[in-house]
Amino acid sequence: MKITKLTTFQVPPRWLFLKIETDEGISGWGEPVVEGRADTVAAAVAELADYLIGKDPFRIEDHWTVMYRGGFYRGGAVHMSAIAGIDQALWDIKGRAFNVPVHELLGGRCRDRIRVYSWIGGDRPADTARAVRAVVDRGFTAIKMNATEELQYVDSHAKIDDVIARVAAIREEAGPYLGIGVDFHGRVHKPMAKVLAKELEPFDLMFIEEPVLSEHLEDLPEITKHTSIPIALGERLFSRWDFKRVLEQGCVDIIQPDPSHSGGITETRKIAAMAEAYDVAVALHCPLGPIALAANLQLDALCYNAFIQEQSLGIHYNKTNDLLDYIVDPDVFAYRDGHVDIPSGPGLGIEINEDYVRARAAEGHRWRNPVWRHRDGSFAEW
Repeated sequence: MKITKLTTFQVPPRWLFLKIETDEGISGWGEPVVEGRADTVAAAVAELADYLIGKDPFRIEDHWTVMYRGGFYRGGAVHMSAIAGIDQALWDIKGRAFNVPVHELLGGRCRDRIRVYSWIGGDRPADTARAVRAVVDRGFTAIKMNATEELQYVDSHAKIDDVIARVAAIREEAGPYLGIGVDFHGRVHKPMAKVLAKELEPFDLMFIEEPVLSEHLEDLPEITKHTSIPIALGERLFSRWDFKRVLEQGCVDIIQPDPSHSGGITETRKIAAMAEAYDVAVALHCPLGPIALAANLQLDALCYNAFIQEQSLGIHYNKTNDLLDYIVDPDVFAYRDGHVDIPSGPGLGIEINEDYVRARAAEGHRWRNPVWRHRDGSFAEW
């Protein structure tokens, strides 16, 4: 079997899909994208395709190594996301060729389903107490929300009070045992992160996500002195070498690699195994589309330290299309009792509605991160 063609499809709301075809008629799908940089990642996929055309799709480990090491300059969001989508599609091909799910090729599943959480609120969190009732009524047992709006290095305590009021309202509405993840989203700098982490302590949170940006990992020891809440991060880290220094530092309780950014199934499994050796949990990052979620769930089946899965059904970004629109059988993601089943079909376990993908790709998208500014006119982290 030989790889014959790689085709990318830029589809609403902000996703990039990849189809890899072979000379034996078996195709696979992946989701290589950096949100807001879809065109750039598509170009990187096209560059990597020059090497892959004519190659045996089953030699996934070798292809991963060449794609990563063969260009001399390596790593980063764009390069690793392009590799990620290709890797997902190659595993999809191999699973389909052997008529088994990817997790069967990698040792078999260690769980049948995994707990999931639902997003509430938007980029600027508001009305979250009412939103949490809706997701609880749909069966979810855990949620995540953005903590703050714009926050200066040192800002008014009124903004801290706003965060606390929202979390308190959620806790009151949903009871003491709902899992609540509060995402600082890199908007919070060290001086306010210490304050906010301490103030959130009474609410028994599931985790605080990205208390500071990943480039400020040296700040974590000081922040963790102010709270016993588990600390999660990793969506902006892209390889086992990025995660190595995080795990060595010993201040992170949960890592959140994104298998559409962190080198795909091949690399993310290695990252999760490293984390297990440090007794660190995994909560894979996935605010993306159905192919990304399917790849995540194949990893969740394999990784003993995976404990919860992000998914994008109903997320505030999905205004034009939602998670289930592009697949033939939406029931393959069987949500119940706050969990989702691990897909058991061949490959990634989903069937893509290619006709619909092509129709929506004709419209495409130009999704971009919003640009925020503080009241003084200076740039604000989004």
